[in-house]
Amino acid sequence: MTLREHQAKFSLMKARLVIYAYSLGYELSPGEGTITVVHCPYCKKKVSKHKKGSLHHDKLAQDYDLFKDGKYLSKTEDHRPLGLYWEAMGGAWGGRFQDGNHYSLQYGQRR
Repeated sequence: MTLREHQAKFSLMKARLVIYAYSLGYELSPGEGTITVVHCPYCKKKVSKHKKGSLHHDKLAQDYDLFKDGKYLSKTEDHRPLGLYWEAMGGAWGGRFQDGNHYSLQYGQRR
């Protein structure tokens, strides 16, 4: 599958995640989405976790701020219902690697 095809799949997955979150009574606010090397402090310092860069650069990762009843939920565990749903769709949830609000689509060896 090409990068463009992955990006199209990822867009549809994000829409499904948002609808699912709201059906459970949550609200989402987008955090980090697409970032460029210019705006990425890890890339500037060349200390990115991934030698090929973040999936945010490839438009295959999105961070979401999570709210319930107007209250910001900051813990990884708060994202678990959404993370499990995301994984069931074939995505990679950051809760598996200490980044609970991170939702991505694996591309190559990156998740």
